[in-house]
Amino acid sequence: MLKRGNVTTKLIGVGALVLAVAACGAPPAKETPAGAAGTAKSASELGGMDKLVEAAKKEGKLNVIALPPDWANYGKVIEAFKAKYGIEVKSDQPDASSQEEINAAKQLKGTDRAPDVFDLGLNVALANKDLFAPYKVSTWEDIPAELKDADGAYYGDYGGFMSIGYDAAKVPAPTSVKDLLKPEYKGKVALNGDPTAAGAAFSGVVMAALGNGGSADDIAPGVEFFKQLKQAGNFQPVDPSPATIESGQTPVVIDWDYTNAAQTDKLKGKLDWKVVVPAEAQIGGYYNQAISKDAPHPAAARLWQEFLYSDEGQNLYLQGLARPVRLDKMGDKADKAAKEKLPKTDGKQVFQTQAQADKAKAVLTATWAQAIG
Repeated sequence: MLKRGNVTTKLIGVGALVLAVAACGAPPAKETPAGAAGTAKSASELGGMDKLVEAAKKEGKLNVIALPPDWANYGKVIEAFKAKYGIEVKSDQPDASSQEEINAAKQLKGTDRAPDVFDLGLNVALANKDLFAPYKVSTWEDIPAELKDADGAYYGDYGGFMSIGYDAAKVPAPTSVKDLLKPEYKGKVALNGDPTAAGAAFSGVVMAALGNGGSADDIAPGVEFFKQLKQAGNFQPVDPSPATIESGQTPVVIDWDYTNAAQTDKLKGKLDWKVVVPAEAQIGGYYNQAISKDAPHPAAARLWQEFLYSDEGQNLYLQGLARPVRLDKMGDKADKAAKEKLPKTDGKQVFQTQAQADKAKAVLTATWAQAIG
């Protein structure tokens, strides 16, 4: 997959119990810095950033999950974090879905292999809030209120718009979602994942709805569109990846604009890969960060969040052609060259509310398998 799936569009919007171990007849041992980090809701509760860095370095490790290297520039984000703090980062299941992140946390709970942090779709975040440790990064005030949980359980990190990526040498440039029904696209159109479990695919169906007379409240036309796409023989039931794009197996990919746009540079000289955000169907969304309350490395987990929401971390997202959540507040600190490369959007932009997303999810659960099966 170009990206790990994520149940629902990342709409806008958004500690481990410390055990005191006592020696025989001795008073309880003093809580370690890492133990204190397990309940810290901000860096200031640990005595500031220097103390947080010290505790994280003492742990020496961070477990992340579902972060493909070419997704929102996570490959470089991880390398930059490692280089800056000297902390080992173990990246597991890069193509996992949001729900699979949660499943892994439950299965690995109590082990040093459990994920420390999550990158989730909003529906999954809301459904699993009791698994998160509230934390507010130093730049918390820069995150729009509608993109974060008020208590710090989860918070938007980066976002974008649903798009159509295509090999200009193999297909004509689509100017609308409906164009994909044309004979020129026969056997060529892929959707990133299963929309009942993957956020990118979910948003792809919403985009199709907007492009076919539907709305954020009514995604049935989107399901019908994919039914027609399959009946026309245009739908390619393959999870797209850089390999399937380069091989020509998936010359048209419906995915987030930053994921599709990343392929333009990656495949330069090999393919003429272009990206369009359909003007009539601009659906946007954000992904969300959260810290596991059972994180085996709680200080490193909190330092990771501080890094992601720093100017450096936000610019790394931007360089991956994702729109960092603090972009509007960064001013001149934002990478100008990267910002200019963002896929262009113009006109009406749609961001589903949670109620709309819940309604859409119910429609997909009831109709998708029959429409596409």
